[in-house]
Amino acid sequence: MAPRLLPSLNALKAFEAAGRHLSFTRAAQELHVTQAAISHQIKGLEEQLGIRLFRRGPRGLLLTDAGQSYLPAVRQAFEQLTQATDTLRTRDVSGVLTVSVLPSFGAKWLVPRLRRFRAGCPDLDVRVSANEELVDFDRDDVDLAVRYGRGVYPGLLSEWLMAEVFFPVCSPLLARDGPHPLDRPENLRFHTLLHDDISTSWEAWLAAAGVKGINVRRGPAFDDSSMLLQAAVDGQGVALGRSALAADDLAAGRLVRPFDLSLPAEFAYFVVYPERYAARPRLVQFRDWLLEEAAMESDPARDPPPSLVVPGQGV
Repeated sequence: MAPRLLPSLNALKAFEAAGRHLSFTRAAQELHVTQAAISHQIKGLEEQLGIRLFRRGPRGLLLTDAGQSYLPAVRQAFEQLTQATDTLRTRDVSGVLTVSVLPSFGAKWLVPRLRRFRAGCPDLDVRVSANEELVDFDRDDVDLAVRYGRGVYPGLLSEWLMAEVFFPVCSPLLARDGPHPLDRPENLRFHTLLHDDISTSWEAWLAAAGVKGINVRRGPAFDDSSMLLQAAVDGQGVALGRSALAADDLAAGRLVRPFDLSLPAEFAYFVVYPERYAARPRLVQFRDWLLEEAAMESDPARDPPPSLVVPGQGV
């Protein structure tokens, strides 16, 4: 079947305005073009359709029978386009925003803070997609992602969110009770060390603390940092906690830091999204809120300039 060729939108706009006003002059004023441009658009439309739409009467411009029949349908089409556009714009500042995060970051940092975002932006619902997989913004229904890495994601914009330090954490009871309280790092040799698969290293921390002779390969391991911290809360051992993820458990007293020594983490958190999404109002709202939340907890001594934006790829 041969494709149907529709008239141009400019020609239809000229026809709708001229038919509504029954005047090329007033249509030209409304559309901010010349009267000659309106006349040219109408002539071209009539030639394409093979039908006369207007005729000159003794008192001015009149619609032909065909024009009278065509005008309501054209007007309704423009009204539907306007309504659909308004709905689309409204949805972009309300509706649903999808953010992809690592499960540990979602559970331990993002979700406990979302109530503050909802209070400030009640019309925008956030859908949290927590997984370890890379985001394909061309395929996945995701507005932005928060990722833990070096911030180099070619093809995407990457904005620094926060850095971390890591340090031992454990339950309050484990820290103070038993025959070997954690009053000095050497006593870690009497406790179970808990591990995750992030680059934080017991070996590096113990070396910085000047402790030798502890087998850092012993102890349970978890592939998710939120499970690691939960095991520490339950008193199953001592974990290396990352500052962003352990913050709420420390504030609530579920975990304590038995020692002051902390080391900088190799990676940081970044907000990542395609450049073509940068002007989306809902993305801007959520991104700005993320940056504000992170700034309240940041350490200026290890923060990069807040304006740092890294063009990058892959999430």
